[in-house]
Amino acid sequence: MKRIVVQGGTDGMGRATALVCLGRGDAVTVVGRDEAKGKSFLAEAAEIGAEGRASFIRADLSLISENERVIEVVRDAYPVVDALVLCARHYLSRRRETAEGREATFALFYLSRYLLSHGLRERLEKAERPVILNVAGPGSPVGKIHWEDLEFTRAYDGLAAQMQSGKANDLLGAAFADRHGAERTRYVLINPGSVSTSFSGEYDAETQRHIDMMKRVAKPVAAGIAPIVEALYAPPAAPLSALVEGRPMDVRDRSFDVHDARRLDERTRELLGR
Repeated sequence: MKRIVVQGGTDGMGRATALVCLGRGDAVTVVGRDEAKGKSFLAEAAEIGAEGRASFIRADLSLISENERVIEVVRDAYPVVDALVLCARHYLSRRRETAEGREATFALFYLSRYLLSHGLRERLEKAERPVILNVAGPGSPVGKIHWEDLEFTRAYDGLAAQMQSGKANDLLGAAFADRHGAERTRYVLINPGSVSTSFSGEYDAETQRHIDMMKRVAKPVAAGIAPIVEALYAPPAAPLSALVEGRPMDVRDRSFDVHDARRLDERTRELLGR
């Protein structure tokens, strides 16, 4: 039986992946901020006979302190973690700061994934074939790291903030593999393409029209999670991999530049006071 943690597991692809894993007999902990969605997940788990293997941690993953609490809860619950699946994101057309003073998109879409990746590494290393699956957007031609203003304090744009965090996750994977490539844990970046989920976010009118159009042509969730499930149960051999709609992407691409990865890792550690 695998022990799996799904960040953003109460909705969309995270929830669907968690239910597939429960159906295979594994133990799954989902993490999300919505109490009602968490209870709904537990109820569905009970319906398929997995009540004793499903758990829910309520947390606001845009807060550093909450991610640190989640790490401690998981460490106490699981001596070994086989897989960490990272799915949480929330689009914001208008800039928002968290209670800790961090830009909310950067905090949820990037910092949470950074904290959980590194914070659960020790537990992952105890597994037979440990893997971190970061569902972000490798291969996207859009987006860049705004080195001079990572948290968009001067000229916020919702799409630019979202795309930057996608690029930051590419570099997170590259930095993780650069530092821990000789160890057991594999890091896999996954771009599932356009998938018909809830598209969690707070949109202005123009962006909402675009989202509505995407929903009409997006693939179903079952198709979207297929490469996630495959990589979870058969992790690639390389320390770092990237998949775009199930197809391997060359991690020598500029998106995974090791010098940029080290630079962002250093900036992140400074930001976190580490």
